[in-house]
Order: sequence, then structure tokens, then C-alpha cells
Amino acid sequence: MTYYLWDRLESSSSSSSRRHSVESSSTTVSVHKTRWSMSAAALRLIRCRRLSTAGPGVKRALQWTDLRKVAKVTGAVVLGGCLFITYEVVALDKAVTIDTSAIYKEKYKSYIYLRASPSDEKDNLTAGLTNKARRELHKAARRFLEMSSRLFLRSLDEHFSHVDADPHEVALWVLLKRTQSATIAVRQQAVQELADNHNWHDYQYRTAAQVIDQRTAVGLARTPQVDLRFFLPPPALPDLEDGLSAEDGLRQLLASLPLSEVDKCVQYFTSLALRESTQSMAAQRGGLWCFGGNGLPYAQSLTSVPSEKVESFCLQALVQHSKVQSHCDHIVANGGLQLLQRVYQLRRDSLKIQRNIVRIIGNLALNESVHQAIAQSGWVSVLAEMMHSPHVMQASHAARALANLDRETVKEKYQDGVYILHPQTRGNEPIKADVLFIHGILGAAFKTWRQKDRSMSEEEKEAGSWDEYTECWPKAWLAADCPNLRVLSVEYDSNLSDWLAKCPAENQRKSLAYRSKELLKKLKLAGVGERPVVWVAHSMGGLLVKKMLLDASEDPDMHGLLKNTKGVMFYSVPHHGTFMAEYSVNVRYLLFPSVEVRELCKDSPALRNLNENFLNMAKEKEFNVLSFAETLPTNIGPMIKILVVPSQSANLGIGELIEVDVDHLNICKPEKKDSFLYKRSLQFIQEALQSCLSH
Repeated sequence: MTYYLWDRLESSSSSSSRRHSVESSSTTVSVHKTRWSMSAAALRLIRCRRLSTAGPGVKRALQWTDLRKVAKVTGAVVLGGCLFITYEVVALDKAVTIDTSAIYKEKYKSYIYLRASPSDEKDNLTAGLTNKARRELHKAARRFLEMSSRLFLRSLDEHFSHVDADPHEVALWVLLKRTQSATIAVRQQAVQELADNHNWHDYQYRTAAQVIDQRTAVGLARTPQVDLRFFLPPPALPDLEDGLSAEDGLRQLLASLPLSEVDKCVQYFTSLALRESTQSMAAQRGGLWCFGGNGLPYAQSLTSVPSEKVESFCLQALVQHSKVQSHCDHIVANGGLQLLQRVYQLRRDSLKIQRNIVRIIGNLALNESVHQAIAQSGWVSVLAEMMHSPHVMQASHAARALANLDRETVKEKYQDGVYILHPQTRGNEPIKADVLFIHGILGAAFKTWRQKDRSMSEEEKEAGSWDEYTECWPKAWLAADCPNLRVLSVEYDSNLSDWLAKCPAENQRKSLAYRSKELLKKLKLAGVGERPVVWVAHSMGGLLVKKMLLDASEDPDMHGLLKNTKGVMFYSVPHHGTFMAEYSVNVRYLLFPSVEVRELCKDSPALRNLNENFLNMAKEKEFNVLSFAETLPTNIGPMIKILVVPSQSANLGIGELIEVDVDHLNICKPEKKDSFLYKRSLQFIQEALQSCLSH
């Protein structure tokens, strides 16, 4: 091929030179020069062409060989890798089993559950793969927590369609976010929706319990049928010092409290409890350990008195101290909340001790400055649990404490002795009127208004009639028939009255006038007088109602109470006195404290003035009045029967008087819901409040 190109170039050069010779002989020298230059160029072209012709063939051979080698190596690596990975996966599957359902549920928290199954192969490689898998799962859980936290901090109007999570899970965080809204209505609705949804998983309840704040926790506790898993358990209590007991802690707490601003009898018995420690002094005054005035049959030293009795004694003293605001700060500062929590847990079998403790918490809750301390001590969860108690007294004490803690929806404050029978929880029913129940001197806020006691046969118990018995008919029956009413029961301190039987300050016993002013202050704080009111009173409680209304007429700040009073219902109230005052002192004391007996004598001047003034006011204000009178004598001991309030004394002089064939104690205790006594009482309340209940 090279020589062929050279011949072509030679012939080409010859023909070119012949043409140039014909044209001019003078250019012969230049033609020769040109020929040699072209020959040199052709030689260079031939060399380059030879090089270019040989190059591609070599290159193609090298590339194909390399590809075959790469293919062989790659195939070996891929095949070996697949076999290796398959072996490791099979080995890992045998070594560890992952509970995928647990991972799905726990992905919102910072931990997961791995359940290892026994395996004979426990080499380092398998352990390393297991640890790596665990780390990756933890990273995924942490990423989800970060996403949840970012979601929780976003505004409510953002859309959540881009969030890769179950809508049921997102709903929980949305509701928790709304509980922090600046709008009260939004917060309340969110709390209600949280409590109404009973389909949350267990871990969601635990998550919510750690997220919700004090305000939301109180709102949930006051929501009907709330799940108790929303609340964290009380925190662990610190260990007691060596040799100390809860009883010793209560004594130390009492010793640290000042004895100022409390009743003189409280001072006396508190000092006595702290001072009497020797056997001789205890032998002389051992009976003073009882608040009821009946004494305890112990003549030994105070340390021999059962711990539960001592704790009950100290707690009742703390109840009186907790009524003083400055003492509340001392109780909290000296660890009283934690100490009460310890006693509460130790005495779960004693309903009375639990009530006294919650009574103290309710008094402390009147001061908003200690609300945070109460919540941090775990009392919200305890109160929420007590709200579910089947015992009316337990639930009502808890309801009062929670109402004082709930500054979100409750503007009233319920002082010691004022209990909410209805509504005890948050609700959608608007409150249109109040009904107040006032017991007699030796009565109580709950036991006075229980259903009539009855002995049932075994057949009736098996039929379920016993389950229908109620410990407080205003709460069970009246609240159901009139849901728009707020039902309150007022209790004055009958325990304190019993102490006074042996207290040196006996000559300063509380009179009717003193009790009237004291209760008016409490009722004003509870908002009584801002709505229409109906009063329901038994025995001497009726005299107290008349005295309070007369005092309210003289106080410009209480004119609203007088104006909104629509009716008064009396159960065997001795408007004109009672023959009880003519009996022996011992018998009189069974029904009335001795200092008031002088005011109960038949045709007493004090009673006559009270009755006349009230009659004039009732006629002027056009009160609705209904009076019930007993016709059966009351058993006072095994051998004495007395008609405590005859019909003549129960007749006020205005309104309707109805005689009922019951004794003095059962005149305010209907036998059943369809009995005449309850039906007529309900009718009177509805008629007196007809104008406001119909709107």
C-alpha cells in the first residue's frame, strides 16, 4: 500500500513537470525545486498514514481483553457478596426477632423493645449486626420525636397533610396544642375532646400525662368519666429519718405552726397534744384526745394511743390551721403536702382520715399561690381518683378541692363547710339558680340529707333495691330532675362544737348570731345571691336561715341575696321554741348544744323577735314558704320518746304547713324518690324557680 501511494505521487509529479516544460523553459529550475518539496511532503504523509493505520487495531484488542477480565472479577464479587449477605441475613434472623408491633407503637418515644430468642451462634459478627440494627431503629425513633416536637410548636392553622403519621396520632398532638391556646373556649373544648375520646392507646395516655400542664390536668380531673391514665402518679416520697413515723411528722408540723388567728379551743387542744407526753398527765386527761368530746378509754401515755387515733386528732387540728391563709404558707413550706400524701397512702382503708386530708387540701387551694405546689405534690391525680369514689362524702370533698383549684371555669371559692353537690364536674348545662341545704346543729352536710334508713329483706336486696339507696338525695335525685340548678350543702363546724364541752373557752360558744355572720361570708365567696335562691333547712338550720336573711337585709353588700331569694322550705323548724328545753340537761344535750337551748325555750323572747321580723320581711318580699311538721315522737335513748317540734311550733304563720307521719330525724329523709315527701319538695322548688328555669 505504501509503494502504490509512492507511484501515484511520482506519476502525478511527472505529468505536472511536463506541463510546466511546455509552457516555459525558464521555469525548469523552479519545477525541480517544487518536485523535491512535494516528494518530502509525500514521505511525511506516508509515515503518518502508516502510524494511523496500525494504531486502531492494537487499541481494540486491549479494550476487549480488559472487559473480559473486569467481567470475571465483578461476577465473582457480586456472587460472593450475595451469598455472604444471604448468610448474614439468615443468621441475623435466627439470632434476633424484632417485635414490629411494639416498634410501631413505641416510635413516638425514645425507646423500643427488642426480644432476643435463644441462639447457639453468638459470634461477634451477629452481635455487631444486632447492635447496628438497634442503633438505626433508635435513630428513626429520635427523628420521629423531633418531627413531633416541631409539629407541636407550629401554629394551629397549619395543614398536616404532609406529615407522615397516623391521623389518630396527629389528633392527640393537635388537641394537646389547643390546650395551650390563648382563647379560653378553645382550651376548654380541647380538654373536653381529650376526655371524651376513649380510644387512645396506653402509651398515648402516658405521653399526654407528661405533656399536660397544671391547668389542663385540673380541667381533665373535673371532666366526667375521665380516664385516670391522663394523670401522673404522685412522685416518690423521701425516706423518713430513722426512728420517725408519719405520726411524728404530724406532731412536728403542728409544733411549727403559730397559734395565732385560730379559735381558742384549737389553740388549747393543739397545745395539749404537743405538751402531754408523760403517763401521769395522760392518765389525768387521756379523754381529751377525742375531738368528739366523748373521750377515749386510755389512761396510758400518749404513745400508747393507736397511731390512727393520734393522726386523726392531729389532722383535725390541721384543718383548723388551714383556714388561716398565713398558716397555709407555713404548712406548704414545712413539707406539709408531702407529709399529708404519705399519711393518705398509709391510711387508704380509713375514709375519715382521707376526708380530713382532702379537706385540708381544699382549704389550701383557696390560696392560688400554693396551686403549683399542690399540683407538683401529685394531689391532682389523687383528687381525680377520689372523684370516682362511690361514697358521696369522699367525692364531694374532692369536688370542692378541685373546684378551688380550677380557676379556668370557676370564679367562686368554696370555703370550709360549703360543699358542691351538683354540678361537681365541668358541664355544658348553664346554671340558672341555686338551692342551699342547711342542716341542724348536730346534723351534717351529707348524713342529714340521706335517704330514709330501712331494713331490707334478703329478697329485696337480691332484687337490687339496695343498690338504689342514696347517701344524699339532693345530689342523686334533685340534680337529675333539675340539672340547671347548683345544689350546695352547708355545714358548720359541729366537731368544734363538741370540743367545747371540755374546752376552757366554753363560755364563748358560738351563738346563732355569730354563726349567721360567719356563714354569710362563706356564701358570698361562693357566689350565693348572684342567682335566684331557694333555701332548704332542717330543725335549727331554719332558725339560722331566718337569721341570715335578716342580717343580709341590714348589709348593703348582701342585698342581692335577699332580692334573689325566691323561697324557703322548712323541715320541722321550731319557730316558736320546743319543749325539749324543759327536759333534763342530759337529754337536751343529745339534740342541741347547751348554750343554744336557752334560745329554744318555748315562747323565748329571742325566738319571738326573730320570727316576727322574718314574717314582716317575708311578706314584704313575697317569699314562697313551705313547712313540714312531724307527727311521730323521736326515740331519745332506749326509754324516752319525745315529739321534738310539735306542729304548733313548726307553723311559721305564712305559707303551707304539711304534717307528715314521721319523726324529727326522718322528716327530711324521703323513703324513696316517688314518695310524697320528695315529690312535694321537688314541686315547691320548681314552682319557686319557675320564672328562671323556664327560660
